[in-house]
Amino acid sequence: MEKTIEDPPTSAVLLDHCHFSQVIFNSVEKFYIPGGDVTCRYTFTQNFIPRQKDWIGIFRAFKCFQDKLEQGLLKWRSQGQTLQVGWKTVREYYTFMWVTLPIDLNNKSAKQQEVQFKAYYLPKDDEYYQFCYVDQDGVVRGASIPFQFRPENEEDILVVTTQGEVEEIEQHNKELCKENQELKDSCVSLQKQNSDMQAELQKKQEELETLQSINKKLELKVKEQKDYWETELLQLKEQNQKMSSENEKMGIRVDQLQAQLSTQEKEMEKLVQGDQDKTEQLEHLKKENGHLFLSLTEQRKDQKKLEQTVEEMKQNETTAMKKQQELMDENFDLSRRLSEKKMIYNALQREKERLEGENDLLKRENSRLLSYMGLDFNSLPYQVPTSDEGGAGQNPGLVYGNPYSGIQESSSPSQLSIKKCPICKADDICDHTLEQQQMQALCLNCPICDKIFPATEKQIFEDHVFCHSL
Repeated sequence: MEKTIEDPPTSAVLLDHCHFSQVIFNSVEKFYIPGGDVTCRYTFTQNFIPRQKDWIGIFRAFKCFQDKLEQGLLKWRSQGQTLQVGWKTVREYYTFMWVTLPIDLNNKSAKQQEVQFKAYYLPKDDEYYQFCYVDQDGVVRGASIPFQFRPENEEDILVVTTQGEVEEIEQHNKELCKENQELKDSCVSLQKQNSDMQAELQKKQEELETLQSINKKLELKVKEQKDYWETELLQLKEQNQKMSSENEKMGIRVDQLQAQLSTQEKEMEKLVQGDQDKTEQLEHLKKENGHLFLSLTEQRKDQKKLEQTVEEMKQNETTAMKKQQELMDENFDLSRRLSEKKMIYNALQREKERLEGENDLLKRENSRLLSYMGLDFNSLPYQVPTSDEGGAGQNPGLVYGNPYSGIQESSSPSQLSIKKCPICKADDICDHTLEQQQMQALCLNCPICDKIFPATEKQIFEDHVFCHSL
C-alpha cells in the first residue's frame, strides 16, 4: 500500500463496531479514468462532529466483493446507500488524504465537503475500490459504493465466479496477508535496527567531535612545542658555529704543530740516533702539544663561565629595566603633580583677570556716579587705596570706600592692618581657597601641552601624558 508523508491513525477495529452511516459519500462514479485526479465528495450527518486527525482512505474491495456478491451478502445501507465490502481493518488502505475541518459546523454549507486525490497516488489496476471516512481513533464513520479505475470505453460488467475459484482466491488472499504481516514484522525489526544504528551513529559522531577537538588542542600544543624547539635549535646552531670557529682555529694550530712535529721528526731521522739534543727537543714539543690540549680544555671551561656571566648580565639588565620602570612611574607622578599645580595657577590667573575686569567696571560706575553728582574724581580729597595699601577704615561692602567721607576718614587714625586675600584683597573670610581646591579636584591639566581633562577622565589623562613620553 502506498503512504504519504505521515501515516494516518489506525486501529484494529472490526467492521461490526463501525458506524458507516455518520458520513455519506455523494456522487461516487462507477469508474474513474486512470491518469486524472479524483474528487471525493461527502456529507456530515447531524450528530457527527469531525476532528483534526480524521482522514479519507481508498480501500481495495475487489476480492471480497466478488465473494460477497456470489454468496448474496451484499448489504446496502438504506441511509446514505453505503456498502460494506473487501477489507477487514482500517490498516489495509491503499492511499489517504487528510480531512479539512469546516469553520462553522452549524452552517448548512459546511456539511458538504470534498477532498481531491492526486493521480500519482491512485491505483493503476482495474480492481474495485471504495472511499472510507476514518476518524482519529481509527473508527470507520462512512463508506462509499465500490468503483473501478478503468478507461471510459469499457463496459460496466460484473464478473461472477464459482465457489471453487472464490475459495482459491481467498486462500491466495490469506497467503498474501500472511506474507504482508511477515513483511510488516520485518519492517518493524528493520526500523528498530535502524534506530539503534542511528543512536550508535550519533554516539560515534559525538566521539568523533570530541576526538577532533582533542586533536586540535594537541596540534596547537605540537605547534607551540615545535616553535620552542626551533628557537632552541637556532640557539644551538649559533653556539655550534661559535664552537666550530674556535675548533677551526685550534685545528689550524694543531695542524701547525703537527707540521712542525713532522718536520722535526724528519730532521731527527736524518740525525744520528745518538743525538740527545734533538731527542730532548722532540720531547719538549710533545709536552707543548699536551699543554695545548690542556689549554683547549681550560678555554672550554672559560667559555662556560662566560655563558654564566652573560646570564647574570641578562638578570642584571632585567633588574635595571624594573628600576627604570619605577623611575618612569615616579616621573609620571611628578608630571601629574606639576599639571595639578599648573591647573591651580591657571584657575587663580583666570580669577585675577575676572576681578580686574570687575574692578574696572566699578571704577567706571564710580566715575559715572561722581559726574552725575557734579563732582570731579581727581578733585576729591579722598583717594582710592592701591592694591598694595591697607584697607583700614574702609567699608568692607564698598571696593573703593565711601566717596562722601574722604576728608573725615583721611584725618582718622589708621587702624591695624588686616590680613587680605591675595586675589580679591578682602578680609580673612573668603571662599577663593575653597574654589581653588574645587577647581583642582574637577580638572586635570597636561604638563606638556596644557590640555585640560575632567577629573572623571583620569585614565584618559594618564594615557595622554604617557603618550608624550613615547
